[in-house]
Amino acid sequence: MAHYYDENPQGESDRHVITARIHGMDFFFTTDADVFSKKFLDFGSRVLLETAIGDLTAMERKKGRLLDLGCGYGPIGIIMKRVFPSMEVTMVDINLRALDLAKENAEANSVKCVDVHQSDGCASVDGLYDVVLTNPPVRAGKKTVFSFYDGAWEHMTDGALIYVVLQKKQGAPSSQKYLLERFGNCEIIAKESGYWILKSVK
Repeated sequence: MAHYYDENPQGESDRHVITARIHGMDFFFTTDADVFSKKFLDFGSRVLLETAIGDLTAMERKKGRLLDLGCGYGPIGIIMKRVFPSMEVTMVDINLRALDLAKENAEANSVKCVDVHQSDGCASVDGLYDVVLTNPPVRAGKKTVFSFYDGAWEHMTDGALIYVVLQKKQGAPSSQKYLLERFGNCEIIAKESGYWILKSVK
């Protein structure tokens, strides 16, 4: 059985176009079989986006380098680039089908100058980032999720921010504890319908 965190899913293609409205902007995304949340923009990503956009805007942090870690078909990185056009956005995922969709969706949503490439977590990520957003692959297991946090830490500038979304019932408390140990701080900055948005500062 294929999973959205497989490198090269072989399931029969089943493309759909979904819509989303975030921060007063309309977006259109093509999805397919064997990618995460193919039928709609998942609630967790929506809350992550709205919370991070609000937090960064309040802090007037509208520039810098942003990493969408585990980008799937691209909604987080694409939306952040539209909202913060001065940011340099990198989007990575292990799933080759998802990456092809992310490139297609960036073009469809008039988003240019984003770097989309394959990476198993942060294994093929270069350089340092000022902001990291991730909706980690919970179904891949806690070890994989925590490796996302370790990899992000290694590729963050001093003072950089990481925003994470998880359901409470799918490991948000253990991720909060791990981030607190790794970064020395972790704040729950939003809770909505069982989803937590966690924020740590390096």
